[in-house]
Amino acid sequence: MPRYKLTIEYDGTDYVGWQRQSNGMSVQEVIETGLKKIDPGPGGLRGAGRTDAGVHASAQVGHVDLVKDWRGDKLREALNAQMRPERVAILQAEPVAEDFDARFSATRRHYLYRIVNRRAPLTYDFGRAWLVKRRLDADAMHDAAQFLVGRHDFSTFRDSDCQAESPVRTLDRLDVSRVGDEIHVYASARAFLHRQVRSMVGSLEHVGSGKWRARDLDAALKSCDRARCGQVAPAAGLYLIGVDY
Repeated sequence: MPRYKLTIEYDGTDYVGWQRQSNGMSVQEVIETGLKKIDPGPGGLRGAGRTDAGVHASAQVGHVDLVKDWRGDKLREALNAQMRPERVAILQAEPVAEDFDARFSATRRHYLYRIVNRRAPLTYDFGRAWLVKRRLDADAMHDAAQFLVGRHDFSTFRDSDCQAESPVRTLDRLDVSRVGDEIHVYASARAFLHRQVRSMVGSLEHVGSGKWRARDLDAALKSCDRARCGQVAPAAGLYLIGVDY
């Protein structure tokens, strides 16, 4: 039975997240509903990561087993046709080995967080970025962020509902830069804790606004205390932008 890797883009604004849930439409359910119409294989769609409600993706990855042997471009076109008018698109479909697993075969995940840093309200970026009106110091945010890079106990930046067995993670990259009126935060790791990126970004905003200094962020990390987390940045600014295999 052939297995296919799907590269997926979606606007998460109107969805309850990636994972199928009982309280609303999920991205996973949208794609699985489309798949059932063209090739009702025996299994469901598995994703590389479970993005929260309101979080977006430009390169989420999933895998699915199907009955029919599809040419990749034909599967992409057929599935996209079934998902209209949903805000979900299959960018690429390709056959893969039967032992490929979108989640467990992944070696690194990459996220981008967008902050629009200006006084004027958001228009076309509403629901797709975090508006922060107070001027942020991106260089100070970047310097502070380096305290979080490496292998640490990230309990401070771990959501209380996180189901991971351990709070220890290795953060490979946390870079902050200014691009015009935007602050971009790039985070890369093999795996993240639930809401870890949003928690780190919210605390970095405190550094950028002058409320915290770099040593305050470092102290918050070392405390391993969720109560020391600065804030949780809104879901709207977060994008899953790549998964490495």
